Amino acid sequence: MRTIEKLRGRLGELCDLAALEMLASWDQLVMMPEQGAPARGRQLGTLARVAHERAIAPEIGAWLEELGERELDPLDADIVRLARRDWQRARRVPPELTAERSQAQVEGQERWRVARERDDFASFAPALRRNVELARAYGACLDEEGAGAYQALVYDYDYGLQVGDIARLFSELSASLSALLADGSGRRRPPEPALPVEVQRRAVESTLGRIGVERKSWRVDVSAHPFTAWMGRRDTRMTTRYEEAGLESLLSALHEYGHALYERQIDPALEGTNLGTGTSMSAHESQSKLWENHVARHPAFARVLAAELRAAGAEVTPEELHGSMVGVEPTLVRVSADPLTYPLHIVLRFELERAMIEGSLAVEDLPGAWQDGMRRLLGLEVPSDALGCMQDIHWSAGSFGYFPSYAIGCLLAAALWEAIERDTGRRAEDLERGEVGPIQAWLGERVHRYGRRLDTVPLAEAATGAGLQVDPFLRYVEPFAA
Repeated sequence: MRTIEKLRGRLGELCDLAALEMLASWDQLVMMPEQGAPARGRQLGTLARVAHERAIAPEIGAWLEELGERELDPLDADIVRLARRDWQRARRVPPELTAERSQAQVEGQERWRVARERDDFASFAPALRRNVELARAYGACLDEEGAGAYQALVYDYDYGLQVGDIARLFSELSASLSALLADGSGRRRPPEPALPVEVQRRAVESTLGRIGVERKSWRVDVSAHPFTAWMGRRDTRMTTRYEEAGLESLLSALHEYGHALYERQIDPALEGTNLGTGTSMSAHESQSKLWENHVARHPAFARVLAAELRAAGAEVTPEELHGSMVGVEPTLVRVSADPLTYPLHIVLRFELERAMIEGSLAVEDLPGAWQDGMRRLLGLEVPSDALGCMQDIHWSAGSFGYFPSYAIGCLLAAALWEAIERDTGRRAEDLERGEVGPIQAWLGERVHRYGRRLDTVPLAEAATGAGLQVDPFLRYVEPFAA
């Protein structure tokens, strides 16, 4: 067997193990009875340890060394380049730490779920503290450049992005958004329509059906925090959540559709390799935010959503619907935030998780720091930890370094939308009919097909002609504050 075939074979095994880990995690959050958590934690820990041991095996290093001296076609060259990066990073982490982190993440999510329901931060704090300590240890293992554990954690989600650059980008963004928010301070967001849960369910199903979600290769379920999982090109699992009244279920369903479409439109030649998934979380969030902000919240698409809601049994006009989706008013909950204030929620989380990992913020002081940050950035008082520092699942799952991708995704989505309309023309007429085929095709060609072959900034440059920038997003949200 040729060396490249040996490497491809091992990478295929690792893809299968990652898919099984994702399947077990999906089941935990969607189907598993709550008393299954301890066993699931052990199982995921074992799976993570086995995958890690296979990923750092010395024979991979020998194969990479041999292949480094050969002329390879462009695809194999990219496979080897990314395999070398992944192998060098993974081998710095002890398998025992990998397994311990996996088990702590499962246990943390269960602690979070119960504590959030009870608004009891004290009962969640020990699990969070353990995840912080393990993330810090993990980041220290990966800190080859001496830039600190948090920088290494960011690289796990967005390789190549520098924490200092993110901080400067967020400083510019938060200053501009705060000014826009002050300019529109006299306005109030129109109330969302009162939508019974069953009406929402029917509208979610019919809207997703319009854009290609069908039962033969998709599932749409409910979870405490909406997410998307993929076990193969034709096994996509999305979730949303339903609350009495409001539009969150529809917006989150279209948000998750963006994640799902990305994975489904990656070049089939990359399947089963280390290139066959989205390149970064910022790239992924740009896709979800594009569908949530620039499609779902488009005034033309409001006609489609209003028609689907009427068919499901709710009377709402497109104008009322659109107004409630883009009206600006600070809110406590990130996933319910309007497009303008949403990134300010992310700036806060970036500041706090960076401080926890770097050691300047103790876990027990998190609720107070959250309160201070919400007051400073959004002018809001936080009445409970369930509506404050426990509203998101990420830290309970050990995901530190993930949050910046949400705001970077907003910026990149706005730049991509401008590029789509530059290349294909204004989308209003198509969106009024619910026609999204040209958008799907453009994204497939300019973003999705690359998989991991391009990192975040090179992908942005290839798709839009520029790197990460604030101005397209400000152009998008400025009318909402007028």
